[in-house]
Amino acid sequence: MNERDPGAPVAQRERRAFAAIERPKQLHETVVERLRDMIVEGELASGDRLHDANLAKILQVSRTPIREAIKLLATEGLVDLLPGRGARVREMSSEDILDLFETIAGIERHACELAAERMSERDLDKLQRAHKRMARHHAAGERQPYFRLNHEIHLAIVEASKNVTLQAIHASLMSRARRARYAALASQARWMEAMGEHNQIMAALAKRDPGRAGEIMRQHDLGTARSIVAVLKLRPNEGHAASSGPDA
Repeated sequence: MNERDPGAPVAQRERRAFAAIERPKQLHETVVERLRDMIVEGELASGDRLHDANLAKILQVSRTPIREAIKLLATEGLVDLLPGRGARVREMSSEDILDLFETIAGIERHACELAAERMSERDLDKLQRAHKRMARHHAAGERQPYFRLNHEIHLAIVEASKNVTLQAIHASLMSRARRARYAALASQARWMEAMGEHNQIMAALAKRDPGRAGEIMRQHDLGTARSIVAVLKLRPNEGHAASSGPDA
């Protein structure tokens, strides 16, 4: 019986290749990403009021997706909703930073330990290529692309742990962490130090040394927290810490 015969057993029929439907990004998703970047990168500073009409005009959209985006960013800890008074960018205190990065340091330490044991050679090669690109941006003094790659590398290491629960917990904290990390390199010295720590993390992962990889990552995250707190202490209003410059 011919494989194209409708009467042939399913297993014997020629399988037809179907093209996946590429879903266009919804408008509200684009608005959320743009507002998130504006907060993380300091275009909207800590304590700034979020006026949906003004933001709608800036982004050239209606007020509805702006309002939806603000509600979502509130769940990520980036925005405070003020009953009857709109919303504002959440201010971050020294205590907030220390609490957040103590938690992230533990999560990323464990992720590094698991990644060193579990990541495939393909995972490691992909991570190393991203690290080399980040190092080139660092050498060129290109903070924005360095920051974005740095964020992707932290996510990739946690993904390489192959622990879905760990990834979910980490993801729930990353918007706030990304905002804080963006402030960590107001100091050129910290940026240099952070790049050196990333070099050490990659060397430990390549050697499949879970203990060393995990401990360097822990110290890296705690160093980021100390750097941000130092910036906060130099400012009259602690809440404006997250509006300086790129990541650790």
